[in-house]
Amino acid sequence: MDYFTIKDLEKLSGIKAHTIRIWEQRYEFLKPKRTDTNIRCYTNEDLKRVLNIAFLNKYGFKISHIDKMNEEEREKKILSLSDQKAQYERVVNDLVKFMIDVEVERIEEVLENQIHLTGVEEMITKIIFPFMEKIGILWVTNHINPAQEHLVSNLIRQKLIVAIDKVVSDVKIDKSVLLFLPEGEFHELGLLFVCYLLKRKGIYTIYLGSNMPLKDVQYLVNLKKPNYVYTHLTSVGKNFSFDKFLSEINKRFINTPIVLSGLLANNYEKKIPQHIQFKKSLAEVMDFVEKL
Repeated sequence: MDYFTIKDLEKLSGIKAHTIRIWEQRYEFLKPKRTDTNIRCYTNEDLKRVLNIAFLNKYGFKISHIDKMNEEEREKKILSLSDQKAQYERVVNDLVKFMIDVEVERIEEVLENQIHLTGVEEMITKIIFPFMEKIGILWVTNHINPAQEHLVSNLIRQKLIVAIDKVVSDVKIDKSVLLFLPEGEFHELGLLFVCYLLKRKGIYTIYLGSNMPLKDVQYLVNLKKPNYVYTHLTSVGKNFSFDKFLSEINKRFINTPIVLSGLLANNYEKKIPQHIQFKKSLAEVMDFVEKL
């Protein structure tokens, strides 16, 4: 798909479609094209403009005032905002814009700057997680090529791996956690971040990575006897059955508590097996690590 619908703009900007229509009627900054069936369609440039305008409006600028600014003036106003929350949101929007245009060097520059300014943990919680949510919207609405998603994810993955390697904890906790992703799950960022949190806490980690057959995970669990097995599920293959997966890990790791986080855990509403713990938010994940 080479254009955005008004619903796409609503999801990505947080501005209701009804409000966007009113803006189009009253102001000059947004003039969408129309399809043969008279449906509004928006370009990449329209999306970037709406992100900027929604951002300025959220942080106190009146739409009538924003309408009188040119693009350069809007960018300057965005950069001038000193509120910490606004700065994080600006960086998230910048990453979305750079990804759409496949500006790899700009993305890497943003990530490096944020690590320098705030550290890895703050960058992940305040910027990368909200950014990945927007990537998910682009993916679902068919506006992101798999190559774009892999490119950006791998850049973030590299930063996380470097950060994990550099972690030095002042304390050592006599506990270990084995981390893995099952077969068909390749989205590693959430699991890497948990690994970073655990190492920072001083907990020994056994990191197996993505696409691991359960029989191989079971072999290492029996061999290393970790205190916990941890997995994070974001988006698995079409043939993946979450119910079957839960039943299988419950049988294979019967003597080891299992912790599961990620999108699939968030949306699961059935009864959870007794020794499996679901962590349905970043706050719950971080609380689990802190209490180990």
